[in-house]
Amino acid sequence: MSPASSASAADWPEACRRSVEGVRQMLRDHPATADRAVETGRGEGGDQALVIDRAAEEIIFAELDRLHAEGRRFVALSEERGEVDYGDPGTRVVIDPIDGSMNAKRGLRPHALSFAVATGATMDDVCFGYVYDFGAGEEWMAWRDGGAFLDGQRLTGAPDERRVPDGRLELVAIESAHPDWVAAAAEGLQEVAHRLRAIGSIALSMCQVACTRVDGMATLWRCRSVDAAASQLIVRESGGLVAFSAYDEPLAAPLDLEPHSPVLAARSEHGLAQLRRIPVR
Repeated sequence: MSPASSASAADWPEACRRSVEGVRQMLRDHPATADRAVETGRGEGGDQALVIDRAAEEIIFAELDRLHAEGRRFVALSEERGEVDYGDPGTRVVIDPIDGSMNAKRGLRPHALSFAVATGATMDDVCFGYVYDFGAGEEWMAWRDGGAFLDGQRLTGAPDERRVPDGRLELVAIESAHPDWVAAAAEGLQEVAHRLRAIGSIALSMCQVACTRVDGMATLWRCRSVDAAASQLIVRESGGLVAFSAYDEPLAAPLDLEPHSPVLAARSEHGLAQLRRIPVR
């Protein structure tokens, strides 16, 4: 089976939805910060993995095991386990079991499952993206050349980005909001944005660009593919623009676990150019 046919054969949305139900129940079973904050050692992505990260990953990999047993072939890449070979390196499944783990640990609402399927090794090769917001209960999905959807409704005719009279974007989401990185980017942010929001999840911040709840989004440090692979396709299929700014080709960032590049998302070329002026470390 070719990578393209393998990627399109599996019922990815239903696998994602079953995973969502499992993760939702797991979070109910771990209701308090004391339950969720137990550390289990560093994952393959380099961050300290919480008990809920590991449990969510087990649920998702049970779905991948089921698909593999049905004859699907792919390689899975997850923040905690790293790369797991299911028989076809031409199809990559890129997973963040809980994007926004700090929020989930603290009982804050924005945290998500992020799931992407690609027929190659870069962001440009992603053909399916799925993000589920456990706080808002919203399902975001996109197929390459097939559009982006929020709760089953196609995202079409998104309003233009909003600007204040001096030309700055009215509302910009920032991620990787470490105080040192915010301080280093402060002057650039002042020139670009009228107001800022730090949601605490790269995947969810990018999804807000897809329906123009925010007018742009920028990470202030390099992100990993597991954080952005699904949502960058959702933005692009909604008519927005995405750039991994460390690369000459905006979608050349590789689908691996290394933090290669900041990511920017906007509704227009002008908005993207403004976000590129924000200095990052």
